[in-house]
Amino acid sequence: MDRGTRDELLDHLAEAVGSVTATHPTRVAIDGPPAAGKTTLADELAVVLRTQGRDVIRATIDDFLFPRAQRYPRGMYSAESCYFDAHDRNALNRVLLDPLGPGGDLRFQHAVYDHTTDTALSPPVRTATASTVLLFDGVFLMRPELIDRWDLRIFVSTALEKTMDRAVIRERRVSSQVEVERRWRERYIPSQQLYFSTVRPTEHVDFVVHNDEPQEPAWETHTH
Repeated sequence: MDRGTRDELLDHLAEAVGSVTATHPTRVAIDGPPAAGKTTLADELAVVLRTQGRDVIRATIDDFLFPRAQRYPRGMYSAESCYFDAHDRNALNRVLLDPLGPGGDLRFQHAVYDHTTDTALSPPVRTATASTVLLFDGVFLMRPELIDRWDLRIFVSTALEKTMDRAVIRERRVSSQVEVERRWRERYIPSQQLYFSTVRPTEHVDFVVHNDEPQEPAWETHTH
């Protein structure tokens, strides 16, 4: 276990990205529970890599949700629905991960859905280069349908109770504390427990970042 400053963590992860040898773009997964700090870490890492001259694509699982009418077949508070029904993994592979992978044509779209308006998206197709880095944050990224698509795997770990506290603060403008806590206790936390019991994601990643104290992170490097 290593400990250090936020900048030391980011430098360490940027070095790991730079050490990936591939003839196609480097696809980086930043996995972890909701409100663990995945998006912040990905955004900060993007700044470091761009400063180093790398072309970076930032994308998120939130832009690959199914429309609201489709993603709650087992109910709003169902953990199984959160895990099995929420995300369009086929579209994610088809328009983003596979085009950037071995044998891909480098022509990609970074999103298929706008969760703020609950509408389908079809952004312009862009073309990556072999030196491009994809930083992709989201939940459940080590599940079987996705795990082979990543060239570097990072898991942002935070105590699940702490994620709920963060979510109450983050969502206070749009949801009441009671509503957020119910969603966390009945849907999000159990869906993470389901994920951990079936996939054991931290056993498959290259780095686990312990993010309970974001400015004083600790991290583990795994070799496979």
